[in-house]
Amino acid sequence: MDIHEYQAKEILSNFGVAVPSGALAYSPEQAAYRARELGGEKWIVKAQVHAGGRGKAGGVKLCGTEGEIYEACDGMFGRKLVTHQTGPEGKGIYRVYVESAVAIDREIYLGLVLDRSSQRVMIVASSEGGMEIEDISAERPESIVRSTVEPAVGLQEFQAREIAFALGLDPALTQQMVRTLQGCYRAFRECDATMVEINPLVVTGDNRVLALDAKMSFDDNALFRHPQISELRDKSQEDPRESRAADRGLSYVGLEGSIGCIVNGAGLAMATMDTIKLAGGEPANFLDIGGGASPERVAKAFRLVLSDTNVQAVLVNIFAGINRCDWVAEGVVQALKELQIDMPVVVRLAGTNVEEGQKILAQSGLPIIRATTLIEAAERAVGAWRNDLSQNTKVRAVK
Repeated sequence: MDIHEYQAKEILSNFGVAVPSGALAYSPEQAAYRARELGGEKWIVKAQVHAGGRGKAGGVKLCGTEGEIYEACDGMFGRKLVTHQTGPEGKGIYRVYVESAVAIDREIYLGLVLDRSSQRVMIVASSEGGMEIEDISAERPESIVRSTVEPAVGLQEFQAREIAFALGLDPALTQQMVRTLQGCYRAFRECDATMVEINPLVVTGDNRVLALDAKMSFDDNALFRHPQISELRDKSQEDPRESRAADRGLSYVGLEGSIGCIVNGAGLAMATMDTIKLAGGEPANFLDIGGGASPERVAKAFRLVLSDTNVQAVLVNIFAGINRCDWVAEGVVQALKELQIDMPVVVRLAGTNVEEGQKILAQSGLPIIRATTLIEAAERAVGAWRNDLSQNTKVRAVK
């Protein structure tokens, strides 16, 4: 789960990370009022969306008067911000963050991520702040500092000082950098985060180390331990299909293809998508219905897949271990009868009670295309989709 910049800054400040003063606004009038409350002569207005690259897309504005703040916000609210991370569909702007401007002497990149190879939290820092880490890696790889944290003892002061020295910070700023690094690590660990990124972390003209921007992502599976973080979720920034699936306990990722997938198990779902592409089709989604696939859960999965208007065929691929094929078959029949699906549906069942499941499908009287292997199921799904598409094209041509 991702959160907004202002939310990440509030969390990090609670762990001792210094941030500029700022306030949230939901309208141009409120943004101008927030600037009066903050005081000062210049302010930064930032669109709050779950994406990087906001500045280049017009989502970050430097303003010197309340009138400029109003105009900047009036041009942001209600529109879609399109960046290299959002894709062409963009993200809606429904709130902005008004922040006091600071004089910047230097920018630094700082990120904390999970390193799978070492199975540790890795701190990644660079003296080339303000750039995306991918660009830094490509253009200035020698500027990147990496340090893994031993989980038994956490981030020690000497390790944080080594990072500060490697970045070439003024010795007078070392203690501030140590406090920032340790605060970020504690926030990462105690909040079950998967990523903390400050870009840029700046040194100001009056020798302060401030987090000028902040991003945090969290492990969805650990949110039950952090209800206060779970409440920060903003569904307006999510794919509505994925949001709907999460609310129903399903693992779903929307894609751009035409063949909807209903599968149990993440590995089998990945294999199913690969096989669809091998057969010449394009998957419309990744959907893992999990281990306890009751008829009701299968029916929910069908409703979710069919909510995508791009879906023109459905492939159900179930390997029953914990599941039972007869339960899945009942769910497929129930969904087809309730939803009156008018597109090809291919079902491949294997594992526990497969004979009973196949019998339920055969006796349903519904036009279900059955398959015994994954490659056969994928080929039949792609073939049925192409045939259905061809027939619809001919009907439109006749009309």
